[in-house]
Amino acid sequence: MTTSTRPATPTATTTPTAGFADLPGLMALMTGDEKHGPAATSTLDALWVLYDRVLRVSPATAEEQDRDRFLLSKGHGPMAYYAVLAAKGFIAPEVLPSFGAYDSPLGHHPDRMLIPGVEISSGSLGHGLPLGVGTALGLRAQGLTDPVVWVLIGDAEFDEGSNHEAVAFAGAYGLDRLNVLVIDNSSATHGWEGGIAARFAVEGWSAETVDGRDHEALYAAYTAEHPGRPRVVVARVEPKDS
Repeated sequence: MTTSTRPATPTATTTPTAGFADLPGLMALMTGDEKHGPAATSTLDALWVLYDRVLRVSPATAEEQDRDRFLLSKGHGPMAYYAVLAAKGFIAPEVLPSFGAYDSPLGHHPDRMLIPGVEISSGSLGHGLPLGVGTALGLRAQGLTDPVVWVLIGDAEFDEGSNHEAVAFAGAYGLDRLNVLVIDNSSATHGWEGGIAARFAVEGWSAETVDGRDHEALYAAYTAEHPGRPRVVVARVEPKDS
């Protein structure tokens, strides 16, 4: 009896030269059903600024202990994530057209065992932020003070109680190496006065809300100092159904 295995994900062999303007073309290579288009396009600018100007991780350093960690909790719309990974050389653009195919490493949810640079397998709402808290605690326990943990979540994930518990815990424990990026495309069922940033601020977080399409505003918010406190950046984009 023979068994089939998925092929290894091709990685880029040369220094990537793709820029932000190339991302729509890379995303267009991914077709098929269950694309969750708004979930992907809403993250495109925020992801690009993070990978292009902030995160200390590259294909060459993706296994190093002192790398920054990026956790995509919003894993049900990974097309923008895959496009950015391709632009930055983690995967080869040639694999993008296989998105969602049976034997493709690029599933409708990212798989950390199949894709270089992916820290967690994700897609179920409410998992990424608790994992980010655990990652930050683990780095602290090891005495690693340089790596920064970034978690990208969607506003609808606040319908899950696990995120509220993680927010409260991280604030109380002063996890200042933890950064959360919330993509707010008005998908949440529930809300509260003052918006998403207020939910974090009341638990002791440093919080800011910015235009999720403004690259300079995103960069300034990502790099703001927040000693002794975790940081959240809420990136507001156009409503999901607009």
